[in-house]
Amino acid sequence: MRLPPRLWALGAALLVLPAVAVTGCDSTPPPPPPESRAGHPDRGARLIAEYGCGSCHTVPGVRQADGLVGPPLTRFGARSYIAGELPNNADNLRRWISDPQSVEPGTAMPNLGVGAIDAQDIAAYLYTLD
Repeated sequence: MRLPPRLWALGAALLVLPAVAVTGCDSTPPPPPPESRAGHPDRGARLIAEYGCGSCHTVPGVRQADGLVGPPLTRFGARSYIAGELPNNADNLRRWISDPQSVEPGTAMPNLGVGAIDAQDIAAYLYTLD
């Protein structure tokens, strides 16, 4: 049986459509990998414990940081976004840690009064988790 040209064209379009739909998701290049050349990761781990971040988050390498309220921070350095809002880079992470409400008003992440140097060190530690 020979298909009319219109049906053949429709069938061909339907075969190509899944490939177009799948590749459409990749049209935006991923942000560059996060990095933090500044800061002291060891101090950052201690600060995560002192600020009580582990009461909400699971943070590998930080004693008693096994909270389940916020997302686990495992493999944080490999993530593309911070809180689903900001590309994951050192400047954005320091901003998020210092004043999460300015990034996402009403977020469950509280403003803990983390200063610039402390945020830098916490970020440096989180970027070791990849």
